[in-house]
Amino acid sequence: MGAKGAVSAPGPDGQPRKVSRRFPLFTRDTARPEGGGRAASGDAPAPARQWPLLGVCAVVGLGLLLTALDVFRVGTMLVGLALVGGAVLRWAVPDVGMLAVRSRFTDMVTYGALGTAIVLLAMMAQPEPWLEIPFLDDTLHFTIDS
Repeated sequence: MGAKGAVSAPGPDGQPRKVSRRFPLFTRDTARPEGGGRAASGDAPAPARQWPLLGVCAVVGLGLLLTALDVFRVGTMLVGLALVGGAVLRWAVPDVGMLAVRSRFTDMVTYGALGTAIVLLAMMAQPEPWLEIPFLDDTLHFTIDS
């Protein structure tokens, strides 16, 4: 029982199989996302092992509470900043637990883009926007008839 060259796990017959560099025709398993391990050691209590996700969820919860208490702009910006913070955590911390959903790059781009969009939209919300983008005003003039 010996295979020469690169081998993988034993096949259905128990013999080692030669591996190929080609992608398999059928996916039989899913890989954990990089950084998807525990954020704290295994002997720490369960919530402490997921501190990055709990931190982001706590800030989002605070933002939603402020939004419900009629502090719309600040609460919504807090939700967006929590997502941007999740992107920063995904970049800076090697193991972020369940905050890792996809590859590191995809998570950072997704969290960062969504967080930035939410913050910008919260700053442009009416009445009295904190941020005015001039070309958007011109664009609306062409779409709305008065």
